[in-house]
Amino acid sequence: QVQLVESGGGLVQAGGSLRLSCAASGLPFSTYTMGWFRQAPGKEREFVAAIRRSVPYTYYKDSVKGRFTIERDNAKNTVYLQMNRLKPEDTAVYYCAATRGIVPRTESEYDYWGQGTQVTVSS
Repeated sequence: QVQLVESGGGLVQAGGSLRLSCAASGLPFSTYTMGWFRQAPGKEREFVAAIRRSVPYTYYKDSVKGRFTIERDNAKNTVYLQMNRLKPEDTAVYYCAATRGIVPRTESEYDYWGQGTQVTVSS
């Protein structure tokens, strides 16, 4: 059974930082592209960042480039999202997802999802 478990969310002031983690089990982690998505209240879920399985190419939503960094540790079956200089508009539930697809920005490409972790940025 595949499980993706996010952690590290919380309440932070604008300008602060958080580091999200996603621990994966039940799948050959190193063969999956891993992504982070987020969903703000009243809005659709959107792509945030992704990291390829074999070659560490990374992809980012334009509004988080230079502030967020996605990394993976295949030995620990874990993917991270380091979020710096957080803004109130980053407030959302953040989801980890796994795909063997080739379009890491597209939600429909992802096969497995975590339950999400809340990130709240106060102004």
